[in-house]
Amino acid sequence: MTGEVSRNTADGLDVSDDVNDVIPTLSVLDLVPVRHGQTSAQAVSAALDLVERADQLGYRRYWFAEHHNMPAVASTSPPVLIAAAAARTSRIRVGSGGVMLPNHSPLIVAEQFAALEALAPGRIDLGIGRAPGSDPVITQLLNRSGTTSDVSRFPDHVTDIMALTSPEGATVRFTSGTEYQVRATPAATGMPQVWLLGSSDYSAQLAAGFGLPYVFANHFSGEGLDHALRLYRDQFVPNESGEGPRTFVTANVVAAPTAEEAEERALPQLRMMARLRTNRPLVPLETVEQAKADPFDAMAESIMASTRQKWFVGSGAEVQGQLAAFAAQHGVDEIMVSPVAGAYDGEGSEGRMQTLELIAARAAVAA
Repeated sequence: MTGEVSRNTADGLDVSDDVNDVIPTLSVLDLVPVRHGQTSAQAVSAALDLVERADQLGYRRYWFAEHHNMPAVASTSPPVLIAAAAARTSRIRVGSGGVMLPNHSPLIVAEQFAALEALAPGRIDLGIGRAPGSDPVITQLLNRSGTTSDVSRFPDHVTDIMALTSPEGATVRFTSGTEYQVRATPAATGMPQVWLLGSSDYSAQLAAGFGLPYVFANHFSGEGLDHALRLYRDQFVPNESGEGPRTFVTANVVAAPTAEEAEERALPQLRMMARLRTNRPLVPLETVEQAKADPFDAMAESIMASTRQKWFVGSGAEVQGQLAAFAAQHGVDEIMVSPVAGAYDGEGSEGRMQTLELIAARAAVAA
């Protein structure tokens, strides 16, 4: 890659002319947001319209997150959404960003994603995370069926999934010496691409040790990005595939025809982040008008301002330049955007759709 970043500012990245030559490939992360007055069915339908449009626009991949018991998030079951997305698309890779492994049996995850790989050969990504994706009560409910939440065994479970989804399958050895063959699907000809997700040193080092591609969840906090990427690249050990380190980062993005509109559309999700971090009751995503009519206290407003500095918000051209600079700064050739644009009263998901369309020149050129 060529180009250099000129400077950082509180509102994002300013770019030099050279950085415009750096064109990161773009992908999409979707939490399937649910706003006030919207049903789960409407939110899911909007997400599927979005993935179909992303496929047409040239985005590389489209991932669904896993979160539970949140009034503003309908992305509770990535495999179900991935199957629906695969049926609506023909080129784009679809996957999880990610499956929260402590909530699930490794065999169930392997079977689900082996089936998805059979549905859409060569287009399935299995992003795996170590967090539960919800609060302690929901975590207990998720584990009542006997699945393990022993985070210390996370590396073993990742290894199990990779073995189970391979065409060769895995061998279970009992203390008696008996061996038992296990396959996630009877006759696989391929397997999903496994990615490790995280926002900590642990996940970066684990991905490096396994020789797996790694995604830093920059959209969540944005803290520790440089250190995690350095650890991953410095400690990377190739596995049998022989591939070198592969990584990209996520980013919250709002693009609109004008910078003023983009800032307004960012408000609902910024307020949701402030609610999370100040332990306020969670609610469906507000409309722009609702967000503007109900100012928060000084602490929450400060959190919103700090969070906004790490987002990419502006006109399509402004956001394109910011993303190019960001990619150059961190040495990545792909950015996964989370389109967090809110809606005005009476709208559907026009804000999220226009975000993808306005920055799509980057996706289409690099695809």
